[in-house]
Amino acid sequence: MTASPFAYEPVVAPLLAEIASGAAAADQNRALPPELIEKIKENPIMRFTASQEIGGINASILDTGLELAAVASSCASTAWVLWNHLCTFHLFAGLLGPEQQSFLTHIVTQKQWVCFPAGASTAIKGIPENDQISLHGKGAFGSGARYADWAGASFITDEASKPSFALVSLKQDGVSIARDWASLSLRASATETVSYSGATVPASAIVDFPFKYRFAFRNPERPMVNHRYREDWVGLSNLWLASMAVGLVQSALEEVCQGIKGRVAIMGLKMAERPMVQVNLGQAQANLYAARDTTECAAREADNRIQKTQIPNEDDYLRQLAAASTALQLCDHAMRLLVRVMGGNGLREGPDFERRLRDFQAMPLHINAHQDRINEQVGRALLGLGAQNPF
Repeated sequence: MTASPFAYEPVVAPLLAEIASGAAAADQNRALPPELIEKIKENPIMRFTASQEIGGINASILDTGLELAAVASSCASTAWVLWNHLCTFHLFAGLLGPEQQSFLTHIVTQKQWVCFPAGASTAIKGIPENDQISLHGKGAFGSGARYADWAGASFITDEASKPSFALVSLKQDGVSIARDWASLSLRASATETVSYSGATVPASAIVDFPFKYRFAFRNPERPMVNHRYREDWVGLSNLWLASMAVGLVQSALEEVCQGIKGRVAIMGLKMAERPMVQVNLGQAQANLYAARDTTECAAREADNRIQKTQIPNEDDYLRQLAAASTALQLCDHAMRLLVRVMGGNGLREGPDFERRLRDFQAMPLHINAHQDRINEQVGRALLGLGAQNPF
């Protein structure tokens, strides 16, 4: 009997063996091989969050999460950058809208990769120059920037209170990507700084970036390329992140179960026959079942809204955040149980378990899904205090 809960046959299945076999090298080299990136671009997964109007697959929220879980079970760094592409494209399609539909179609049909370097310390200024905007500044924490073709850029011009947005080609002069991601986790995710020194975008490609954009997207008067883009990208990205965590920790659990069968403890006792080893492994699997069910239920709710063209509300958004945060906490507890079973042997540098343990640490700590931020937002809603965070 296998403990794996994934009966779904992913479209990335042809790539999983190669992704898994190269995970240790990617971790050590802190980079994914260019040939793997090209194969991912050729795979249908790249078009999962693009709707049919722009040449995409219009895949369900649930199936997208299952694909990412499968990739994360093989290599979390690969899953991380693919996750960033899929969820930020969802945001970009909502921001650019029908007026930029042909541009979005070009990106999708040309199998191009997007990223969104917009983390803490990001500061970009736009200077009008005839019929284009010249960008100066930097975008921080651009996961997958090294592998991408386009970067989302939020910037200000003369009106500091009114940010603008555009997709910037990374294949032009005036763009540099600093390889400054020296992390413990997700070493090959290339979460690096993108600097702009005169990179340009056409003025016709620029749109407003509304504060608290999720409320703007829910306005039925705002035209959308497809109804799916009314769902908030942060809520969906959190659900997909939780799916990735389930896939990663499930693989770690299966690795521990397989490896422990031949291990002996002090005085020759068989590890697999120790009652607390059995208890801890059983509890870890129970946590993963619960995390998977929680995440998939919230994903199905989003899919039902999209199918019915039902506009989401704030409760729907908070439900997504809470479901993902709770699932991540369940995965965190499961991983701690696995470390307890492995003992000091599990902390040796080199084995797959050690890499998975390191990679997992970044998941519940991501700012979008961090339990402190999520629980505060849910608590404020329960007390009728309203939303404070812009995302």
